[in-house]
Amino acid sequence: MIIKSRRVYICGDLAAAAIETENGIITRILPYETEADIDFGDLRILPGFIDIHCHGAYGFDTNYADPQGLRKWTAGIVSEGVTGLLATTVTEKKEVLLKAVRNVADVVKEGYEGARILGIHFEGPYLDMDYKGAQPPEAIVPPTIEEFKEYQEAADNLIRVITLAPEHDPDFALTRYASSHGVTVSMGHSAATYQQALMAVANGAGSITHTYNAMTPLKHRENGLVGAALRMSDLYSEIICDCNHSTPQALRIFFEAKNADKAIMISDSLMCKGFETGRKFLFGGHEIEIYPDGSAHLVKEKNLAGSTMKMNEGLRNLVERALVPFDKAVNSCTINPASLLGMDDHIGKIQAGYDCDLAVLNDDYSVRQTFCKGKPML
Repeated sequence: MIIKSRRVYICGDLAAAAIETENGIITRILPYETEADIDFGDLRILPGFIDIHCHGAYGFDTNYADPQGLRKWTAGIVSEGVTGLLATTVTEKKEVLLKAVRNVADVVKEGYEGARILGIHFEGPYLDMDYKGAQPPEAIVPPTIEEFKEYQEAADNLIRVITLAPEHDPDFALTRYASSHGVTVSMGHSAATYQQALMAVANGAGSITHTYNAMTPLKHRENGLVGAALRMSDLYSEIICDCNHSTPQALRIFFEAKNADKAIMISDSLMCKGFETGRKFLFGGHEIEIYPDGSAHLVKEKNLAGSTMKMNEGLRNLVERALVPFDKAVNSCTINPASLLGMDDHIGKIQAGYDCDLAVLNDDYSVRQTFCKGKPML
């Protein structure tokens, strides 16, 4: 099959080109004049979006351990151009988390449709109480290598990222263990000082979770974890781009500070994505409600809990509201997360030899078509 457009995202540019695909792989990039099976005209063809921090959608949460709910999520998320994701847990009791990661592993083995499950993002339970955000405080515990091994075994080694508070990791033991076993340690929900963050990175931490949120702020005499995210420009850092968790101006500052290949857009979406304002759900055993701006908040404490953002909407926010250059914005949800996961040799780009994962956008950033390994999904 050959797909073409006058605006195909190649090497940071929008070029007139045709994409030849066979057995789910891009075999050749050809001139636009090549006869094609599908001509998208002037619509932008981008690499498929990769969301490495998302808890669920359409009433499903990773912690629910519901195989059909997970399959509904992966099948539905292609509507926003997503072709790969990390199913993300939230802090809960051990038995809940073990069931959750086993469910993901089982679904991966048994099969599903839609966006690919690239692994699991294990957010918590090794967090700081003061910066817990909406994470359930009753389930926060100290980290141990032995317990993490149990989770990784139950997950069939699918845990690719773990969010933890490094200041509560004695001698950075779990940080060193996880990072040496192919798991990216991301610092978040943390009271870490700048110096503690620096030492965590020196001991293997590789990323920062939803920058600005649930962490020590940047002050001119106390730089905090936000300061680490902005100063350590070659450290991967996630950011939620719904313009609720951070203003457009804060998003722009973040993208100006980060190296172009280290900024990662995430949705941090919850099970309430896809539902109307006012609906209530249980998140980590606590009730949350959707606000009119699309954000989700704890009903009792009013804390911001997560988002209902679609990834294509996040791209629009970055380009149109935060005025982030288009190439930086696109890379933050395609090749950059692929690179963090060590998968940038076969996903995240439109290039011969890569998986044919594509998102075709209308001019208003809505999704015209999504291809997962060359298969049209809409």
